[in-house]
Amino acid sequence: MGKHVVGRVGELPPGSRRIVDAEGRSIGVFNVHGQYYALRNRCPHQAAPLCQGSIKGMTLPSRPGEYVWARDGEILRCPWHGWEFDLTNGRSIFNPHAVRVKTYQVTVEEPEEAVETFPVTVEDGLVILHV
Repeated sequence: MGKHVVGRVGELPPGSRRIVDAEGRSIGVFNVHGQYYALRNRCPHQAAPLCQGSIKGMTLPSRPGEYVWARDGEILRCPWHGWEFDLTNGRSIFNPHAVRVKTYQVTVEEPEEAVETFPVTVEDGLVILHV
């Protein structure tokens, strides 16, 4: 699989997502607390657009009468039937050993080519380049 530019770091702040088409696949790229993860935008249940679902947390096992909320912003819920997946590894919450969604590697890299810039001003409707 080749490299595909999703956007600049500033365009994908923590808690956000961007759905892109790459080599014929719809893939959701998520910024989870400053780390980037990518999942196939297809729920294994009935092929729903998974990455359009809500991003939540989950309750952890606890004592009776006690509710421990954790992993906020790390759980993706399918918009059709509510199946939940871990954004960090693509595994389902209800059966992590058998049900999962395809994940992809995401890296942050500096642009390969530096673009030379020049100051520009607008004077009486004319755009002027100053070299």
